[in-house]
Amino acid sequence: MENHLKPSVLLLLLSAIGLITLPHVAHLPWPLWGVFFALLLWRLLGVWRPHYLPNSTVIFVLLLLSVALLVSQHTGVWGRDAGTAVFVAALGIKLLELNKKRDVYLVSYLAFIVAASQFLYQQTIAMAVYSLLVCCVLLAALVAVNSDRLQNKAALRTAATIMMQALPLTAIIFVLFPRVQAPTWALMDNDNKQAQSGLSETLEPGSINRMALSPKLAFRVKFNGEPPPKNQLYWRGPVFSYTDGTVWTMSHNDNVVYYQDKLTFSGKAYRYTLLLEPQNHQWVYALDMPEQFDATLRRNGNYQLISRTKPGNAAEYTLVSYPQFNTGYLTKTEYRENLQLPDMSSQRIVDLVKQLHGFEAQPELFIQQVLDYFRQQHFSYSLQPPLMKNNPIEHFLFETRNGFCEHYATAFVYLMRVAGIPARVVGGYQGGEFNAVGRFLEIRQANAHAWAEVWLDGKGWSRVDPTTAIAPDRVEQDVNVQQQVKTGSVSLSPIKAKSGDEQFGLKQAEQLWNSLDYHWQRRIVRYGTENQAMLFSFMGLVSLVEIVFWMTASIGLALLLLAVFLLRNLHKQEAPAVKAYRQFCRKMAKAGVVIGIGEGANDFAIRAKITKPERADLIDDITQIFVRLRYQRSVCKHDLKLLKKRIKAL
Repeated sequence: MENHLKPSVLLLLLSAIGLITLPHVAHLPWPLWGVFFALLLWRLLGVWRPHYLPNSTVIFVLLLLSVALLVSQHTGVWGRDAGTAVFVAALGIKLLELNKKRDVYLVSYLAFIVAASQFLYQQTIAMAVYSLLVCCVLLAALVAVNSDRLQNKAALRTAATIMMQALPLTAIIFVLFPRVQAPTWALMDNDNKQAQSGLSETLEPGSINRMALSPKLAFRVKFNGEPPPKNQLYWRGPVFSYTDGTVWTMSHNDNVVYYQDKLTFSGKAYRYTLLLEPQNHQWVYALDMPEQFDATLRRNGNYQLISRTKPGNAAEYTLVSYPQFNTGYLTKTEYRENLQLPDMSSQRIVDLVKQLHGFEAQPELFIQQVLDYFRQQHFSYSLQPPLMKNNPIEHFLFETRNGFCEHYATAFVYLMRVAGIPARVVGGYQGGEFNAVGRFLEIRQANAHAWAEVWLDGKGWSRVDPTTAIAPDRVEQDVNVQQQVKTGSVSLSPIKAKSGDEQFGLKQAEQLWNSLDYHWQRRIVRYGTENQAMLFSFMGLVSLVEIVFWMTASIGLALLLLAVFLLRNLHKQEAPAVKAYRQFCRKMAKAGVVIGIGEGANDFAIRAKITKPERADLIDDITQIFVRLRYQRSVCKHDLKLLKKRIKAL
């Protein structure tokens, strides 16, 4: 048996491996994937120049260098990144030893693992389709290795057929196989965390306007019914109470929750499902103010929802919120925290508070005075305000008068505190683009926002958004994310495309794709124990025995349908040599010699020659040619023609 690989098969295999590893360029350090593709090109060169391939000593040295590279690029040996890097490095080294069939099997198994590891980084529809296609190419290489007579195109068709036949079984097992909640493996904690864009634990000038240039998705929300008006779409995130005059930080005094007044809600309630994208924090951005939430969440002393699970994965929550609420009285701790100032305020700021009657007027009147000050003193709203390093609040109020939402929110809160009114900055998101196809809201990083909360007697914490004083459209209209990212400037009025316009068609296509991705994430990626339990309940399956029965019955039915399909097309797919041999058998049957059930070609030839000795030579020729065509790997291209000629002469 010939053990060496054909160049065409090697090219197909190496192409599949290159395509499988390509997506990891975005996840692995560049020295590592650079070395891998260098080894791949080296092996590719060896297809035409085998003497260029290294010997075992050189391969061993390369192995040691790869281990050194792995150690230098990773802080540990556990975790997603380190594990993926090990498999990629092993795959690259093994390519240089790719010479025989057993090497193909080992390389293919490694390549399948590398393909599966891609889903540890992203689980999009595009990645699923891409992985399926490249795995089909890899399977085609295995088919070609085990069938010398198949060309690459035929091997690809065979591989595609095998995968299509496997899809129904995969779907049944995916849906019905009992799911066990996977543990949070400690080994995953050592990964070098990839930076996820989003809000930070600190707030300073420029921290949010940088996010406004990111079209990356933050979360999606689907309401049970009509969504709230746009000016009520405030998605609550971290609350910033402490400041040194430049940077604002969160309060971590969670014990205050035990002493707070009971929340009261009024007005219309909104029930919705929130699908959160992976992030670095355990924050859940609920519509302000959440009243009902999942058991996996808790509400801290700042009325922010916190997940009890570790961050880093997409998550789905069912929530109920009331835009109208009252937080009640203020605790001593909250009062002290939300009047904190870094030091004595400058005389200019004190004079401004006096000018606006902050020390003697009612809080509501002073709030209105400050908002009027922003409107009337030529303040402007910009994504690219001038740099303000020292005394940014004073610099903003009296010099530049140009800023983004965090500039207005922090300056407003600072003035409130100087006047003795408890106030704080709230970070989160505002608004969201409505997807008309899927009927859900898409909230992106460009929707990041900061506003203020002021404590008022009888009302509790009340939202005041100073940005609306100079840019009311910010909360009344959708942010034009594409235009804002493209121009680098605030774009609050989406372009209205008419039906039939090219832009309208592109927008419709984008929303359709986003809708498909939304349902993919909810129905496929997020399909877990809870979803499966709901499905089993709907099907009336209670016990494990019933579940196993239905799964076995479904798999059996799928296999039966597949068998019927294959047997139905068996004769259509019959090899030309077999068709010709059947014609030979029919001719012999007419001559009185019928082939028995299960009788082999050689045994039948012996019996036929005894019955028809005058045709013995012709029977021998036909049998030998058929056996050679049917069972030998290397055959002459003219053998089939010769077989048909001999049968015709019979």
